[in-house]
Amino acid sequence: MAKIDLNVDGKAHSIDADADMPLLYALRDDLGLKNPRFGCGLAQCGACTVLVDGVPTRSCVTPVDSLAGRKVTTLAGIQTGGKPHKVQQAFIDEQVPQCGYCLNGWVMTSVALLEKNPKPTDAQIREALTGLKCRCGTHVSMLRAIKRAAQA
Repeated sequence: MAKIDLNVDGKAHSIDADADMPLLYALRDDLGLKNPRFGCGLAQCGACTVLVDGVPTRSCVTPVDSLAGRKVTTLAGIQTGGKPHKVQQAFIDEQVPQCGYCLNGWVMTSVALLEKNPKPTDAQIREALTGLKCRCGTHVSMLRAIKRAAQA
């Protein structure tokens, strides 16, 4: 066990954990955050996605000791003044959620995409979302929501 310092959603946290413990477990178990979610545990579905220094990162395979001095942003951290991020609002407006389990990964990846490329093409959107899984099949609605957010 080691003392590990984390910067999550702009707040400093200190936890006692094994250095190779996945960030996902620290976020959910030690910090009590409800998102990201455990999906596959193998970085294949995206439900656990957070932003590390603005880059979409699968927290289920990211060791906590690799985050010293880095900024971790979760779904809760993208809101401003209690208002949804424009991507979150677009997902609401387009009525994307069905079961909602996967949305964390889609929203966080979309936020990172629009920060890097504010006006992406359809092909760029699809490329950025490669590897994310949604069993409900709301992909078309998600694409509409991301385009809506890009226009906001």
